[in-house]
Amino acid sequence: MFQKGLWNDNNSNEPLASKLRPNTFDEFIGQEHILGKNGTLRKAIEEDRLFSCILYGPPGCGKTSVANLIEKYTKRPLYRFSAATSGLSDLRPILEKANTYFQTTGRGAIIFLDEIHRFNRLQQDILLPYVEEGKVVLIGSTTENPSFEVNPALLSRCEIIVFRKLKDEEILKILSNAVDFLKKSHDFEISSDVLEVISKVSEGDARSALNYLELVVRSSLSFGNKNIDLESLDRLLVRNVAKYRKKGDEHFDLISAFHKSMRGSDPDAALYYMARMLEAGEDPLYIARRIVRFASEDVGLADPKALLIAVAAYQATQFIGMPECTTALAEAVIYLSVCPKSNSVYEAYEKAADIARKTANEDVPFKLRNPVTELMKNMGYGKGYKYVHDFENGFVVDNYLPEKLKGMVFYYPNDRGTEKNIKKRLEDLWQGMKNYEKK
Repeated sequence: MFQKGLWNDNNSNEPLASKLRPNTFDEFIGQEHILGKNGTLRKAIEEDRLFSCILYGPPGCGKTSVANLIEKYTKRPLYRFSAATSGLSDLRPILEKANTYFQTTGRGAIIFLDEIHRFNRLQQDILLPYVEEGKVVLIGSTTENPSFEVNPALLSRCEIIVFRKLKDEEILKILSNAVDFLKKSHDFEISSDVLEVISKVSEGDARSALNYLELVVRSSLSFGNKNIDLESLDRLLVRNVAKYRKKGDEHFDLISAFHKSMRGSDPDAALYYMARMLEAGEDPLYIARRIVRFASEDVGLADPKALLIAVAAYQATQFIGMPECTTALAEAVIYLSVCPKSNSVYEAYEKAADIARKTANEDVPFKLRNPVTELMKNMGYGKGYKYVHDFENGFVVDNYLPEKLKGMVFYYPNDRGTEKNIKKRLEDLWQGMKNYEKK
C-alpha cells in the first residue's frame, strides 16, 4: 500500500490525521452516544434520512470525520464546504446545484459546512430559505457554542448534536491504530509510555495527538532512531529557557539563603542576604517578586495580610526604584520573617495541579454550568444546582467536584495563625464529610 514509504510517497504532504479518518462506523472511536449502534445520528446516516443539524464539540473529536460516513451511505450529492477558507461566491454555485437536484428529485442535497461559526449572520441567512424549504440538508460543524454563533432562525431548523471530548483511553486506541498503520511502511518501535504522554498532552484532541505522533516518528527516524522512548520525546519537548545570572552560582546561592532565612523566621539573616544582593546591583524587582512568592508559598493563610504587604512592597519598588525602595522591601522582609508559617496553600495547589493533569478529561458537572441560553438549559446546564443564599447561614452540603473526585481534599489548613480559625470553620461546615487532618 505504501511502496515508497510514508514520507516519500506522492501523498507525503497529507497529514496522518487525514489519512486515518474513519470510513466505517466500526473504525470510528468515541462518541458512542450518537454514533454507537443505537445512536440517533448513526441510524439517520445509515438509513440515508439525514436531517439538518449542527455538530457541536471541541477540536479533534470526530465532527469532520462524520462527512466521510455520510458520503459512504448517502445516495444524494454531498458538498463539503469550509467557512474558514471559502465565502458566499463559492457557496452560491453549490446552492444552485442543490436547487436543481431538488427540482428533479424532490430531495435535498447535503451540504457539510465545516466551521459554520466563521460565517457571519448575513452569510448564514443565505442558507435559511434552502434549509427551510428542504432543498438543502445542512450539516454544520463548530467548536463554538451554537447558541451564540448560529442565527436563531437557522438554529431553530437544525438539531444540535453534542460531541464530547475524547477520553484518554480513546486517544490511546487511536494512537495504537496509527502506530500499526505507520509500521506498514516504516521499521520502528515506540514505547507505551510515549503514547501515554502524547494522549495526555493532546487533551482529548485526536487530530493533535496524531499530528504529534507523526512529528515524533518522523523526527526520530530522520535521526536514525528506530526505538522511540521517553528520552526521544524529551528532545522534542525541550524549551530554551534563559536563566538570568548576576554572578554565576552566587546569585542563586544568595537568593536561596534569603528565602530560607525568611522561612526560618530570622529577619536579621534575611535582611543581610537581601542587602548583599541589592548592594551588588541585583534588580530590586527580582527580589520583590520573590517576596511576593514567599508570602503565598510559606506564609499563606496563616497570615493573609502577608500577601498584601508583599504586593505593596513590589508596587512601591516599581514606583520609586532604588535606593528609596530598600525600606519598603525591608519592611516586607521583616514582616514575612516573623509571620506564622504555613505551606498548606502551596501544597494544596500542587496536589490539585497533579490531580488536574491526571483527570484533564473529566467533565464539569452539568449543575455547575451556567444555562445562559435556552439550548444550554435544555441540555441540562444548571439543573440541580443549590443556590447557597437560599439556605440558612448561606451554606448547603453539595458536591462541586467531578463525580470521580467526590470528597477529595486538597487544602489542609494547619493550626498556626489564622489557619486555625479557617480549619475550624471548614470542619464545622462539612461535619466530618471532609477530613481536614493531613494524612
